[in-house]
Amino acid sequence: MDFINGWVLFGFLGQAAFSARFIVQWIISEKNKKSTIPIAFWYLSIAGGLILFVYALYKKDPVFVLGQGCGLVVYMRNLILIKKNAAAGC
Repeated sequence: MDFINGWVLFGFLGQAAFSARFIVQWIISEKNKKSTIPIAFWYLSIAGGLILFVYALYKKDPVFVLGQGCGLVVYMRNLILIKKNAAAGC
């Protein structure tokens, strides 16, 4: 098990956070009886995406870096829009 080190565990942590967002979304949707994306989905997306982005930088994987980097922009923009609409009373 030489392949398991701190970086691999860090990567798994990111993947766990990223995957947890789907479980949260599923539970809230079932509770509401309709498809719902809770704000926790976006925070888990950012947490998992940021960890995976750092891991991808460590691995020097440009495909992974680009994918996670672009995703982070989308997740942050969604939180900005949610907060903006909440402040406007929408």
